[in-house]
Amino acid sequence: MSSSNKQAGSLNEKAGISSPEITNASAISQIKNKRRQQPSADELISGILSGNRTALSRAITLIESTNPEHTEKANEVIKGCLPQANKSIRIGITGVPGVGKSTFIEAFGTFLTQLGKKVAVLAVDPSSSLSHGSILGDKTRMEELVKDKNAFIRPSASGETLGGVARKTRESIILCEAAGFDTIIIETVGVGQSETAVHSMVDFFLLLKISGAGDELQGIKRGIMEMADAIVINKADGDNIKKANLAKVEFSRALHLFPVKKSTWQPKVTTCSAITKDGISEVWETISQYFEITHKNGFFQEKRKEQNQFWMMETINEQLKSNFYNQPEIISQLEQIKKAVQNNEISPFAAAQLLLDKYKKM
Repeated sequence: MSSSNKQAGSLNEKAGISSPEITNASAISQIKNKRRQQPSADELISGILSGNRTALSRAITLIESTNPEHTEKANEVIKGCLPQANKSIRIGITGVPGVGKSTFIEAFGTFLTQLGKKVAVLAVDPSSSLSHGSILGDKTRMEELVKDKNAFIRPSASGETLGGVARKTRESIILCEAAGFDTIIIETVGVGQSETAVHSMVDFFLLLKISGAGDELQGIKRGIMEMADAIVINKADGDNIKKANLAKVEFSRALHLFPVKKSTWQPKVTTCSAITKDGISEVWETISQYFEITHKNGFFQEKRKEQNQFWMMETINEQLKSNFYNQPEIISQLEQIKKAVQNNEISPFAAAQLLLDKYKKM
């Protein structure tokens, strides 16, 4: 290709076009340098406690980092925010793809901000098993809520975590609470994987369903339904209202077959339309009733204590796993032992024990 053809390409600057005179090169340089500068832990803490969303976003990025060098700083930020945390209600929302989770959350979140609530949405996007990338399009799908001054939306990649819960969602909750958000909504991927992780970090677990979806996921439905504190039949509008009401009756009957929950709460089924906003207020009324009951009988506080213990153990397990795979000696021998296992030169169990014994001696 000739040089003249190269210049004609759409990605090349056309001759005669220069930067506008109002562009200040010095100002641009200062902005770029400022962006490169990493704020200290104290600066992040101060910003979060004052409600600065940039500081909150940067702190969440820090705790989501897989770089071991960021761990100490992230822990310092979390420690500084912890005294101002635990002052919110945490709601987990799940449902299969296509059920309308993002549309529902936008309608529900907008309803809450109109009541004077400050809402943080931690939306988890599924990661590709091949490229490990994510679209992170929740801010696009929630275009009205993202402009709401009382709402904060943070999409994160699910990574390799089962249930579609980002690796550091638990810590992100603490940061959002410290920033003054009193209602935390966690949206899971809902692709049929274990939803235990999200259930173990929220106060209320909401399952979104649609009528006429069939029973293709019957095998996982029971487990998720047993965890659900409420089932909401979405898309109850137009010609679908009758089907939604029939589904409501069916799910209500099914819920009565499950054992009584420790909270003494009897899960409820409601219908709504995230498009027309019908039924959204009833969903909030159901959630409010749940919190009233569980605060009175002490279950709310007891569940929070159990969750804290659970996440302590999970953090220990995660740190041990991370530390194991980051040891230079393990890294140097892992590929070799993997090949030995593939060639049936050693059993997987003996190979694992060999690496673990080497790790213990470090």
